[in-house]
Formats: sequence, C-alpha cells, structure tokens
Amino acid sequence: QLQASGGGLVQAGGSLRLSCVASRRTFSSYNMGWFRQAPGKEREFVAAITWSGGRTYYVDSVKGRFTISRDTAKNTVYLQMNSLKPEDTAVYYCASDPRWVVITTTPTYWGQGTQVTVSS
Repeated sequence: QLQASGGGLVQAGGSLRLSCVASRRTFSSYNMGWFRQAPGKEREFVAAITWSGGRTYYVDSVKGRFTISRDTAKNTVYLQMNSLKPEDTAVYYCASDPRWVVITTTPTYWGQGTQVTVSS
C-alpha cells in the first residue's frame, strides 16, 4: 500500500517535496518510482530509486531540478522538486516494484495521486 502526499499550488521557481509512505513489509526490498500525468496527456515516468538507495534515474526534463530519495526507517520515498515550471503541473503518483527493469515503465504497485499545480 502506497500513500502519496505533499502536493499543492506553488509559483514558478518554487519548491515542493512529495512524500510516499509504503507498507513496512515490502518497502526495504522494493524499488520506488514517481510518475506524473498532466491533463490530456499520458502518464509519464519522472524518477526512480533502487531498493538500496544506491542508484537513481530521472527523465531528462527534471534532471538537475528534482531529487528522489528514500528513508528506510520511515518507509518513505521523497521527491524534492525545485525550480518548478508550469509544465510540471500534473497529478503525481508513487509506485513500487521489486524489479528494476520495470520501475520506469510498468511497476506493479501504485499509490493514489497528489496534485501539483505550478502557476506562472
């Protein structure tokens, strides 16, 4: 079970931090990812982190602005979003899967979304 939070309304150039709490039973051995879906667009991959936290991967459009991290003690994965742009406006979803090869495409488990709106 995944619970995402932290979305909101922010001006362009601002920051937000999304959080996703996972069930303790699976978190430590699962890779975690963030996806987003803008109105009228398909859901797209944003960022992923391995179960150990030793490797991260980002879509080109957020590199240098977003940072994914995880806190095993809190069973939580974070997405720190800086220098936000209006085109970052979307519903953001966290996801998990034990297989790294699918975490950027078709992860098995999904949380509910949290809305991020960036005003210009």
